[in-house]
Amino acid sequence: QVQLVESGGDSVQAGGSLSLSCAASRYNANGRCMAWFRQAPGKEREGVARINTGGGNTYYADSVKGRFTISQDNAKKTLYLQMNSLKPEDTAMYYCAAASVFSASYCSGDEYNYNYWGQGTQVTVSS
Repeated sequence: QVQLVESGGDSVQAGGSLSLSCAASRYNANGRCMAWFRQAPGKEREGVARINTGGGNTYYADSVKGRFTISQDNAKKTLYLQMNSLKPEDTAMYYCAAASVFSASYCSGDEYNYNYWGQGTQVTVSS
């Protein structure tokens, strides 16, 4: 059974940085899409960033573009999210997600395209 375990969430002040990690086990990431989503209290879950693990194509939500960077380490089977210039509105539970279907290049931002989910890691940004 595929398992995704996030880590790295913390409480920081606005303008600070955090690096999230997602360790994947029993998952063949090659050529598949992985992503970070987040959900703030009272709000719907939203996509933050996604990556095609084969071609390396990356996609970002407009709200985080230029501040967040998604990356992968295939050898370590780990997905990362580097978050800089954090804002209070970035406060949310952050989830790692992975797709089971192979994708040549494009990765959808629709959460229904992701079959496996981690338990989440909390990020809190204070002003």
